[in-house]
Amino acid sequence: MRPARLNAAIAGLFMAGSACFVLGSVPAYLNAVGGWVDGVTYVVGSVFFTSASYCQLVQSQSPSTTAVDEVTQHQPIRVRLWGWLPRDRNWLAAVVQFPGTLFFNISTIAALAHNATAAESDRYVWRPDLYGSVLFLVSSACAVLAVSDRLLSLQPQSFPWRIAWLNMLGSVLFMASALASFVVPSTDALLGAHVAVAGTFWGAACFLVGAALMLPAWRRAVAIATAASP
Repeated sequence: MRPARLNAAIAGLFMAGSACFVLGSVPAYLNAVGGWVDGVTYVVGSVFFTSASYCQLVQSQSPSTTAVDEVTQHQPIRVRLWGWLPRDRNWLAAVVQFPGTLFFNISTIAALAHNATAAESDRYVWRPDLYGSVLFLVSSACAVLAVSDRLLSLQPQSFPWRIAWLNMLGSVLFMASALASFVVPSTDALLGAHVAVAGTFWGAACFLVGAALMLPAWRRAVAIATAASP
C-alpha cells in the first residue's frame, strides 16, 4: 500500500462513519426517513468504522507506513495484515478498538429488528453497544498514553494529542449514550432517551473532527520527516 493513501483512507472512512452516526442521531432526519432507514444509517456507519479501524490496525503494525517523507509516502510499501506488538501503545489502541467496532456492527444490525421485547433489546442491542463503548474507552486511553507519558499532560499544539483527546471525549460520550440506552423492562422505555441521542450525536461529532485532523497531522509529520532527511 502507499502510506499516504492508507492514511487518507483511514481518515475518510472514520469521517464517513462518524457522519452517519451524527446524521442518524438528528431527530429531524429520523422523522423524515423513518426508523428503519435511520437504523440502516447506523449500520452503514458502523461498517465504515470497522473498515477504518482495521486499516488503522494494519497501519499501526506496519511501522514503514508511517516512517515516511515527501517521496516515500507515495511509494508502495509492504504491510503486515497481522502482528503482535503488545508493548506498542498505538498498536494496543488499534487492536482494542477493532473488536469494539464489531460490537457496534452487532448492536446496529440487531436494532433493526421490529417488535423486540425489552429483554431482547437489552440482550442483543444494549449489551453489544455497551461492550463496544467500553473497548472504545480503553482504546482511547491507550492512544492518549501513546502521545504523552502522562495521562493529563497538555500539548495543545500537537495534532496527535488533540486527536487522541477528541477520541477520548467521543468515547466518554458514547459510553454515556450506551448506558442511557438501557431499556427498562417495566416501562419498555429507554433509561435516558435524551442522553442517549445527545451522547451519540456529540460523541460522533468528536470522532468526525478527530478523523479530519488526521489529514493535517499527516502533512505535518511528513514535512518534519522530509526536513530531517539527508
